[in-house]
Amino acid sequence: MLGRYPLRLDTKPHTRGSRKRAARRPADVGYDRAVASRSASATDFGTSIGEAYATGGAAIELGLGVHEGEVASAARVRVPLRMLNRHGLIAGATGTGKTRTLQVIAEQLSVAGVAVFAADVKGDVSGIALPGSDDGPAKKRARELGIEWVPAGYPVEYLSLGGIGPGVPVRATVSDFGPLLLAKVLGSNQTQEQSLSLVFHYADAKGLPLLDLSDLRALLTFLDSDAGKVELRGIGGLSPATVGVLLRSLVGLEEGGGNDFFGEPQLDIADLLRTAPDGRGVISCLELPAVQDRPKLWSTVLMWIVAELFEQLPEVGDRDKPRIVFFLDEAHLLFDGASKAFVESVTQTVRLIRSKGVGVFFVTQTPKDIPADVLGQLGNRVQHALRAFTPDDAKALRATVRTFPKSDFYDLEELLTQMGTGEAAVTILSESGVPTPVVHTRMRPPHARMGPADDVDGAAKSSPLHVKYATRLDNQSAREMLAARLEQAAPPPPGAPTTSERQKKAAEATGGGADAIGDFLKSSTGRTIQRELVRGLFGLLKKRG
Repeated sequence: MLGRYPLRLDTKPHTRGSRKRAARRPADVGYDRAVASRSASATDFGTSIGEAYATGGAAIELGLGVHEGEVASAARVRVPLRMLNRHGLIAGATGTGKTRTLQVIAEQLSVAGVAVFAADVKGDVSGIALPGSDDGPAKKRARELGIEWVPAGYPVEYLSLGGIGPGVPVRATVSDFGPLLLAKVLGSNQTQEQSLSLVFHYADAKGLPLLDLSDLRALLTFLDSDAGKVELRGIGGLSPATVGVLLRSLVGLEEGGGNDFFGEPQLDIADLLRTAPDGRGVISCLELPAVQDRPKLWSTVLMWIVAELFEQLPEVGDRDKPRIVFFLDEAHLLFDGASKAFVESVTQTVRLIRSKGVGVFFVTQTPKDIPADVLGQLGNRVQHALRAFTPDDAKALRATVRTFPKSDFYDLEELLTQMGTGEAAVTILSESGVPTPVVHTRMRPPHARMGPADDVDGAAKSSPLHVKYATRLDNQSAREMLAARLEQAAPPPPGAPTTSERQKKAAEATGGGADAIGDFLKSSTGRTIQRELVRGLFGLLKKRG
């Protein structure tokens, strides 16, 4: 056999002038037409996709389009840099390449001078600081795509949740974290969530700093006492049963990383927006392997950081590039058991934060993990392969297909189950804000290491941020102020030691002596606090100018 058909030998003699062109068999004609049709189709595909994904400005290169199993060099798939604040979704089954896609986007953002924040749940994003292997799969993929590939590392800041595991400790005060996010971590129901909001309102009004969980415990205990119940008269009350549930929930949170995370010094959001001396954006990796078993805490902390960005950053409108792009890994955990108020706050944050120059990418397995109101705002979609082993899987697959635009080139239900590792169905918002056609994309490889870094702890301790955040602070807080009030309320026994100077100041801050804190709001200090302290989305503290 030679090629597609067997070699044919013509044994009949031909005389000069009498030779005639042999008639072609129908099979030959059909084959040639099929080849010509495929060639024309491939050309149409490359031209169509290339034009749809063309951009006049800087862009993030994702890969090349694939049509009928062949890579089309003209079908460059890219996201305009200025459209990354339209948010995105990176989805797919385990092992299909989501983390590598995150890495490819993060590397190019860094080169463009854009800061990046990534949750590193398994520890395999940390290698982005180091050059990739010159003889690994990345170089092979680059050859397949016909692109240049050079190993490279990128500027990285390693962070950790309260110092649990290697990385610069990230902390927040209870007051700044807010009642809505705290209720999510505690697994509170709607009644308990509302009760927490009342407690935070009281603490704000009385100038009681809730720095760590011991402050919240002390305040809950006080408000459940006879003196505390009087304080809440007129603004609502707390049922003893609710206080009991909250106090028990605090025990679990304290033992599950809460004592490490809550406290001071609190993370300064400006430290996430830095560039390296060479102009590349710093990639902040929150290292989470040590707290993988506490998903409710760390997933909510990620949303707190996004909300802090929203509350603190000024409006900048549409820019040529975002200030920071945030990757929320294992995003389904964020919405697991979430209250209606929580989901509404997430939706509002995602809707409004784009004007602050912030892009948010949710990373999860299927689009159905994301509430519809949030999903509808994710303009850039990278969907890796899905598996359909069970009836529930098949149902999820069909639901996923319905979230994509119609395709002239693919049967999407078939495509999503047949793509290989490192391939994805992509649709993004073009520069004009129009969704692009879905394209089967063979993704570009990362230039950095595709695996864990060697010495995360050493790199973190050599960072200037380690000096700023490593040592925990113990400032005056609600627990001491309440204790000082109670101590001054009761006459000391003869010979008892006098109140410390620090407790005297704490007592003065809350009214002192046996006087009730309830009149605090009527004082000049109380009125000043009311003017300055307000709470925004999720009940986070924000300053009002």
